Amino acid sequence: MGRKKLERFADNAVRYNVVEAGKECYGQLAGKWRSEHFKNDHELVVELGCGRGEYTTGLGVNFPEKNFVGVDVKGARIWVGSSYAVKNQMENVAFLRTQIEQIDTHFAENEISELWVTFPDPRPKDKDEKRRLTSPRFMEMYRSLLAEDGWLKFKTDSTSLFDYTLELIQTGQVKVKNLSHTHNLYESEFMNEHFGVKTKYEQLFYDKGEDIKYLKFQFA
Repeated sequence: MGRKKLERFADNAVRYNVVEAGKECYGQLAGKWRSEHFKNDHELVVELGCGRGEYTTGLGVNFPEKNFVGVDVKGARIWVGSSYAVKNQMENVAFLRTQIEQIDTHFAENEISELWVTFPDPRPKDKDEKRRLTSPRFMEMYRSLLAEDGWLKFKTDSTSLFDYTLELIQTGQVKVKNLSHTHNLYESEFMNEHFGVKTKYEQLFYDKGEDIKYLKFQFA
C-alpha cells in the first residue's frame, strides 16, 4: 500500500465526518443519524457508491437544510469528499465506509428521505444480476429504508442497466408510483435535477458523448 493511501486512511480514522469500522459509532447509528451524528432533525439523503463524493458534497452545497451521507467501500476515495467537506465546513455531510450490501445494518427502516444510486457497476453478466444495485434484492432493501413517499433516484451511463431497471418496474417485479424517466438527462425536462453537479465518471461519460440516463420514483 502506498504512502499516500496510508496517509488518507490515517486522516479518515480521526475525522468525525467519516464513519468506518474501528470507530465506536460504526454500526451504532441506525435510526440515530439525525439525533446523534448530525444533531438535528433534518431530512436524511443517502448516496450509494459515492466514490470521491462529488455528488454527495454537491448536493450538500445545494441543500444546506438537509443531511447527506455518501456510502462507499473505498476509503481513499471517500477521503476526497471528506476533505472537501472539512475544508468548506460542511457539517451536513458525512461518509460511511461499508459494503452497500450491509447498509440495512447502518440505517433504520423509514430513516432515509431520498436515496441516490449513481453510476453503479452495470454487472452485465447474467450470473451477476443479484449484484446489480437495482436488482429486486436491493430494491426491497431500499423500500424498507426509505421513508413513506421517499424518493429513489438513479443515474447511469449504461443503457443495459437502465433498461433492465425499467423492465423490472414496468413488469411489476418492483412496484412503484410516480415514475419519471429519460434516456438523455441533459436534453430532458429533468435537466436541472442534476443540480449543476457531475461526478468524475459522469463527466468522463458525458465528454465521450454518452447519454446520461435518469429515473426517479416512490415505492408503491
